[in-house]
Amino acid sequence: MSATLPLDRESAAALLHQRNRDGALSPVQWNETLATILNHRSVRGFLPDALPEGTLELLIAAAQSASTSSNLQVWSVVAVRDPERKSRIADLAGKQQFIRDAPLMLIWLADLNRIEQIAADRQTTSDATKYTEAFILGVVDATLAAQTAFVAAESIGLGAVYVGAMRNLPEQVAAELKLPANVFAVFGMAVGYPDPAKDTGIKPRLPQDIVLHHEQYDSTLKREAIERYNGVARDFMREQGMKEQDWTSQATGRLKDVPAMHGRDRIKEALANLGFELR
Repeated sequence: MSATLPLDRESAAALLHQRNRDGALSPVQWNETLATILNHRSVRGFLPDALPEGTLELLIAAAQSASTSSNLQVWSVVAVRDPERKSRIADLAGKQQFIRDAPLMLIWLADLNRIEQIAADRQTTSDATKYTEAFILGVVDATLAAQTAFVAAESIGLGAVYVGAMRNLPEQVAAELKLPANVFAVFGMAVGYPDPAKDTGIKPRLPQDIVLHHEQYDSTLKREAIERYNGVARDFMREQGMKEQDWTSQATGRLKDVPAMHGRDRIKEALANLGFELR
């Protein structure tokens, strides 16, 4: 992955095509930011090179530039670089080797503890933090911050991948990171220099006519478009040397039953154990 992407119209059209495999899309407007966003891919192969000093702080500055509800900033992030801790986190997240290989692991947190501490220090109440809405605020804030940091990382030639498996064993992750009550690890993010020997293509997404609704939600199941996407998904898997399967099989299989959730069926219980009341 390069920090500098071509900005000519032909290259822009090629990126748009790779994202949707749809020749109908054309760049009405284009710039380097759009090129970085459209060039996104999940990187799971990293070089052992350490990140330059100051890179972490730059990524967090980018994260702090993301929108946050009412400027509450109810998120935090734990940066993990210690190899032994990364290895333990990898074990908790399904023994994924790329977590060990990446020089930096960021754990993005919904953090209501800070507001509660401030309220207690000012001898006032923070009853609203006990409600589900406050937890949603934390998850949304953490997600917006993380995605902004992700784009920033890609813009300077780094690669990254989200790690939802932080939610497989929430209490153990909290213990490893010494999270206080009312702080929850929403997901992780492995960051580093992509290994060119393990290049990952741009994964095609669903056709826009499936996800884009005009004025009101259209609940009609667009079977033809979905079947067309099944073929696109299989083509991509074949190109990447992956086991081929329809996207519909992959998606329904992932949400088929409790075993498919890999422990995340007990998130509500885990949140209660971590201090969240979710009234």
